[in-house]
Amino acid sequence: MIVFVSSLFSMFLLTVRSENKISNRLIASVLMIVAIDISSFFYHRFIDMPHILEMIRMDLPIFTSPLLYLFVLSVIYVDFKLKRIHLLHGLPFLISTLVYMPRFYLANAEARDAFFHSYHAHPETIFSIVMGHIQVIIYIIAIFVVLKKSKKIMLENYSNASTAKHDWLFQLNVISTCLFVISTSKNIFKRLNDDFETVNIARIIVAFLVLSFVCWLILKALYHPSFFRGIDSKLRSVQNLIAEDEASTNSNLGTEAVQQQIDLLKNHMQNQKPYLNPTLTIQDLANGLEIPVREVSILINHHLNQHFFDFVNEYRIQHAMEILKDTAKKQFTVLEILYEVGFNSKSSFNTAFKKYAHLTPTQYRKNNS
Repeated sequence: MIVFVSSLFSMFLLTVRSENKISNRLIASVLMIVAIDISSFFYHRFIDMPHILEMIRMDLPIFTSPLLYLFVLSVIYVDFKLKRIHLLHGLPFLISTLVYMPRFYLANAEARDAFFHSYHAHPETIFSIVMGHIQVIIYIIAIFVVLKKSKKIMLENYSNASTAKHDWLFQLNVISTCLFVISTSKNIFKRLNDDFETVNIARIIVAFLVLSFVCWLILKALYHPSFFRGIDSKLRSVQNLIAEDEASTNSNLGTEAVQQQIDLLKNHMQNQKPYLNPTLTIQDLANGLEIPVREVSILINHHLNQHFFDFVNEYRIQHAMEILKDTAKKQFTVLEILYEVGFNSKSSFNTAFKKYAHLTPTQYRKNNS
């Protein structure tokens, strides 16, 4: 079932027309590796695989973590492209191959057969397994770091930022981590326990969990056929911008100059109402103020101590509250109001409104009618 479902979904991802070709190909590659790896449960009953191909198959899962990492990057960053430098992610596979080279790949058929019969007893195997586990842990941590960093940058630069994509990728990494822990525990149990029946049950449990993971991945793709807006990989967090300013020879703006810019910003928000634009970005706001985007970013995220996302939504909610209190606009539905003030999602509007007013829009209208 795992082999069939993974292979079928991979073929779909590789052939479907989409703007997310790189992301589709990366996750399709992960699923194909899963299918090839799981096929070891049964393929030997029908195919007498040469030992060299069998060794390559056993080493293929080394690519899973790097491919997942690149998949996360491709989903988050709208300008992501595969480059030659990404080939460095294949170094663990190359190292593993070189380690096996003297006593396996370059050996004669008889020596390879003997190597396979005592596979787990060789130092090359122990080295490869330990390296593979360390690699997985490093990539798991790297994915969590990337998600945290990109989520912060999105909130600092986009007024219509959606964290649904990050939440989904976070779930993906958590589930992958759980599968890694369970699979590793199964392998340790297998080493310490010679009971074949018990070990086989553990393998079946792991296989069932992998099947559940693949099905969950497919369901997520069905419910969310298109990914949310990506961010530019060149964007940096405000902390980095401030650190660069402090390191440069140019002095920062004085308190009076900062206050003048804050007043200019607030007047612009109240009079020009740029927040009514549902796709407003910090670059758009900087263009309207005729102030460098770097200064606007530091002004909002550092001096006002708010994410750009929260800063803009506060004005949108205040505008919505005025409409909800206006008895002449009672005929306006909540859906009409949220689109009117710049939101493009009912769930994000309700969340932001409750965060600011501590009431739902309906409750607020009822209390002020």
